[in-house]
Amino acid sequence: MGPSKTTIVSETVRLPMAELGADSPLPPLPTALDVHASVSSEGVPEEVARNLNTGFPASMLPYTTQNGYGRERHDGELPAVVVDNGLLRATFIPSLGGRLWSLVDQVSGRELLYRNPVLQPADLALRGAWFSGGVEWNLGTTGHTPLTCAPMHAAELEGPDGPVLRMWEFERLREVTYQLDVSLPPGSTQLVVAVRIVNPNRYGVPMYWWSNTAVPDTPGNRVIAPAVDAYRFSYERMLKVVPTPEDHGIDYSYPENSALAADYFFRCTDTDRPWIAAVDASGFGLVQTSTARLQGRKLFVWGTGTGGRRWQEWLTEPGTGGYLEIQAGLARTQMEHLPMPAESTWSWVETYGPIDVPRRRAHHRDWRQAVDAVEEALGDEMSAHAAEARYRVWKSWFDAPVRRILHRGSGWGALEQARRTAAGEPGLQRPGTPFGEPDPDDAEIADWLSLLNTGRLPSADPGEALTSYATSSGWRRLLEDSPPDWLSFYHRGLAAVAAGDDADAMQMWEVSLRHTETAWAHRALGQTWRRRARDIEGNAAEEALQRAGMHYRRAVAIKPRVWQLVVEACDALFDMGADGEALEMIEAADTDHGQLTMRRIKALTRLGRLGEAQRLFDAGFEVANLREGEETLDALWLELAERRVADGGPVTDEVRSEARRRYRLPTRYNFRMTPLDDLPG
Repeated sequence: MGPSKTTIVSETVRLPMAELGADSPLPPLPTALDVHASVSSEGVPEEVARNLNTGFPASMLPYTTQNGYGRERHDGELPAVVVDNGLLRATFIPSLGGRLWSLVDQVSGRELLYRNPVLQPADLALRGAWFSGGVEWNLGTTGHTPLTCAPMHAAELEGPDGPVLRMWEFERLREVTYQLDVSLPPGSTQLVVAVRIVNPNRYGVPMYWWSNTAVPDTPGNRVIAPAVDAYRFSYERMLKVVPTPEDHGIDYSYPENSALAADYFFRCTDTDRPWIAAVDASGFGLVQTSTARLQGRKLFVWGTGTGGRRWQEWLTEPGTGGYLEIQAGLARTQMEHLPMPAESTWSWVETYGPIDVPRRRAHHRDWRQAVDAVEEALGDEMSAHAAEARYRVWKSWFDAPVRRILHRGSGWGALEQARRTAAGEPGLQRPGTPFGEPDPDDAEIADWLSLLNTGRLPSADPGEALTSYATSSGWRRLLEDSPPDWLSFYHRGLAAVAAGDDADAMQMWEVSLRHTETAWAHRALGQTWRRRARDIEGNAAEEALQRAGMHYRRAVAIKPRVWQLVVEACDALFDMGADGEALEMIEAADTDHGQLTMRRIKALTRLGRLGEAQRLFDAGFEVANLREGEETLDALWLELAERRVADGGPVTDEVRSEARRRYRLPTRYNFRMTPLDDLPG
């Protein structure tokens, strides 16, 4: 019997899911971004150091923040596209960043990926919402992509060896387009993903790409890559070179040996065809390979500590097995951005599929034996020669026209194409990745289409939250030429701060307030003054904090029940020592959210109302959008414990020691990614 014909069909994935909810009404002004930002380069080789700590955007503008989700789930459906050749069955979710949700080896009947049984957003991505499982395609800047919970365009076309699933989008932060061409050739046991990034601009941009693959974390798992050493990164923000596979006597190629969360970036010696594999105790698992451009390979583990286990549980449901990630990227580490030249294209081919290595060799104590065993198991289909030959074929197919639309992405690509056409700038649209014409009924882009076509934004109710932003230099010029009103000046301020120009941004927001007083402009000024206070000292810092507090008070007076606004305002008041006022603001908000509960505990503790603060902990609460790496919960618990032991007296070393002994941090509040040596529990 010959190989089965490859099919591409639209289906649905049914599972319990928490809705993403409404985006935040507050635009993401400059603040700390990903946990991998600002890493020390001391002792790091020049090949990495030159790209560290460069290329980070001032903020995530023009994107909105996705933090409207909760933790209540209901049975729901996700639109899916399934590619099947009888040997492999790959399921993609175009509405969620094109995530490869499932990859089933139909010969063995085994799922090769970690397939989350629920959809539960959590605050791990650059825009907030992120979910675990499958293969995620990360583009733009270090961290989980702003498009991880956003739609992509998807279509079918006829490729060189059968039907192809193509997904594409416009990434607004770097103003580039990208596409994924997915194929399962008849008879092949490897899913082929051809990736292309196009920088259409007349200037270079910092670029970043990592394909993140989640696989089940089962006893005896081992991760293998062709490397003799690796860069180790932990949440103490230190990057150092360690030998492979052991560091200080610990064989980290077995994830179960890692007590704490960590990244290991393998320095692959096979540069023509880099690869990484995760195999179980029997030697069976998944292998990912690529052509040479995708040089980086990484192992991520949550660790076996309490915090790591809590995070795994938080991202799914109790009783579900954990996962680890094997990843592949453009750079050696995820702390780097690579300079992508003007009007250039980067492309490569990746493969994903099963691998079966003899158990004895896969788990040999000699690392070289394990590496050689995987190399031999890869075979001719995944040789460097075969990968390069496939890449040469696919380069000629990237612009092949699509024949059947399967899913609609955002309208931003169509809008940006229209703006560039009007401005005489290089276009985005190519024959194989059509964005079409902008839809005036698309609420997300409608106001900006009006600005493009009429020269002005439609009037807006100053009491209503804005739903989208456009901050690139092209849109900034259109805003500057539009009639002056509160809305145009507010958006001009956002464009300025996105470009790193705080002074001009603050001036624009002040002018906006003179036109019409809004909570949005007050909040923008309050946040910027508070950020400025961190960079100065003395009376100037105190004056900046007072200005921040004044603007936040006005913002909350106008919109007292926007929990995101009250959270920021309380933090500004805490900076000023206005704990009682912060508590009054929380109570007036009359809004039940975990972020406000944390600040209520902080205010009560500082005001000496320790019993009330403890009762909030004892009653139990959840913070749906607790940030990855955030240590607020345990810090609150520790401060309360110390004050209870001190009983009104000074917090001495003896008090701290007794607090750690007497009040242990409950597991439900332990999300720490760093050691707990200095904390209770």
